[in-house]
Amino acid sequence: MTDTALTLAPVAEAPQVYEDHWHDDGSAHEKSPTWAKYHSAMASEFPSPFRGTDDPLAQQIGKFVARLDALRPEKDGPAYLGKNAALAYTYPEVKNVSIPQKMGDLDGVLDEVVELFEGAPNWGNPLTMCNVIPQSNTAAIIASMLSQVFSANILEGEYAQNVHKAELETAGMLGNLFGWDPIKAGAIYTWGGGGCWTYGLKYGLTRVLPNSRTAGVRTDAKVICSQQAHFVQKNASDWMGLGSDNIVHVRTDIDTNQMDVRHLEEILKDFTAKKIPVATIVCTMGTTDASAIDPIRAVRDLIERYPNPEGYGKTILYADAVVGWSWIYFASYDFAANPLGFSDRILPILKANGEALKDMTVADAVGIDFHKVGWAPYVSSCFLYKNADEFETLHRWGGDAYLQVRTPYNPMYYTLEVSRTASGSLAGWATLKYFGMEGMQAILGGILETKYYLYDLVKTHPELVCVNPDDSGLITLFRAYPKGLDAKAQYHRELTDAGARAELIKHNKLTEAIGNKLYEWYRAGKQIDGKFTPYMSFSTGFRNTEYNIDGSDPEAVIYAIKAFPMNVFVTPAIMKWALYCVNAARDEVLKA
Repeated sequence: MTDTALTLAPVAEAPQVYEDHWHDDGSAHEKSPTWAKYHSAMASEFPSPFRGTDDPLAQQIGKFVARLDALRPEKDGPAYLGKNAALAYTYPEVKNVSIPQKMGDLDGVLDEVVELFEGAPNWGNPLTMCNVIPQSNTAAIIASMLSQVFSANILEGEYAQNVHKAELETAGMLGNLFGWDPIKAGAIYTWGGGGCWTYGLKYGLTRVLPNSRTAGVRTDAKVICSQQAHFVQKNASDWMGLGSDNIVHVRTDIDTNQMDVRHLEEILKDFTAKKIPVATIVCTMGTTDASAIDPIRAVRDLIERYPNPEGYGKTILYADAVVGWSWIYFASYDFAANPLGFSDRILPILKANGEALKDMTVADAVGIDFHKVGWAPYVSSCFLYKNADEFETLHRWGGDAYLQVRTPYNPMYYTLEVSRTASGSLAGWATLKYFGMEGMQAILGGILETKYYLYDLVKTHPELVCVNPDDSGLITLFRAYPKGLDAKAQYHRELTDAGARAELIKHNKLTEAIGNKLYEWYRAGKQIDGKFTPYMSFSTGFRNTEYNIDGSDPEAVIYAIKAFPMNVFVTPAIMKWALYCVNAARDEVLKA
């Protein structure tokens, strides 16, 4: 048998035409085609991959952070950035725009980016107290920015490498904080509190309806939450295919806004008798306005007492703690020694909050927003789960042909997202490392001291009344009444007496008008006696009246002005000024 010679194709010479486009340093020749010149120009403005060369990124970041900082006002300036708070576009006409034909100038484009911040809220300004949106801490801001430089994709290990430690160590640190086994806990940084709620619901659907991942949701399983639960419940049930008709609301206590566990038991008894499965029960562990903390341990007891019918998995208990999670830092605080020196006024409140949040240890999963009461930038939300093996196995799909397992940690097999930025995980992780236990306790306790200072100030104004005196969160809610009315007595009537419903609605409209006037002043840069007015907001129904416990009357609810002094720059003088401006806005409204 004769060996057959293997004939190889001749090796082609390198395409000389392409080589002729470039100098040895990678820049384009003058006679190169236009595409090569564009390529060369862009390469010179991309971040440099090597040390020892000029890095345009480092230079530009310093330059444009300085230009952004120039939008900050002088001391005692308005609560917005820049000189003009007006909206710079009209809708929908703003969308009538095309991509430019020619390549833009880098500095020119970045100058336009800075201009977009003209009129944006300045979250660090002590006049800003509209919502639970604080100034981010420096460690978290820089960590989040650094994630973009080399674009780590934390979907899987090959593209994240050691950056994955941020998510893994978050699971461990928070697992320890909640009293879980840190080795068994898991964490997924996701797109916000809505993402956490959606994961909590999906966990329940997957566990309770075993075939739902392949056959779809074909059973009307229920998701149960309180009347105070966040409106994202509708988004999550809609997008998960369950449908909002399967949301079941539990009544809340008229004073505490907590879930009524007696009503929950009635619901579970009924579902058990009818063999209706419950996918997820959501306990709200701190709401934005009402600061409600549900009795999660009692809810866990009811889940154990009323299991799902045979053939369905066990109900998931999800703690929506995106607002209230950080109170758990006080579960281990030494209140007898009081090393941080908090006042006697707030010590019992800090202790009660810590004890309430400590019960989250019984949850299957917890939602956490670092960008709320974690002082980190958007978006840094974390879905934390107690049993990583169960959650990740339940949601796991098989391997993919174009991705290989290179490290032990690969969330690509069970996360909803298939592209995952590290900006949130690095921001949250850096916050945990930077604040430590005492730093978080200090900033939380300090803001609570401010909240109760404001509460005491409100009591010195007979025309103002605090409407959430028993809430233990960071917000102060109050109503302003016309001069001459005893605000406390009038509010009590409107809250408890159905005969005062017309007066309630009248003063709700006044509250809304005051809130809108304050916003108008803030946006106009109004000054009173040479001082800028605060950026505040209002709630259009943070609680029902006592004659509308079931919420069937949409107008028998309590409106309130909101003061959320969330940043470290707030002073007693600012709090006094805020109340002065509220009264001034009331007088302006009543004159009209």
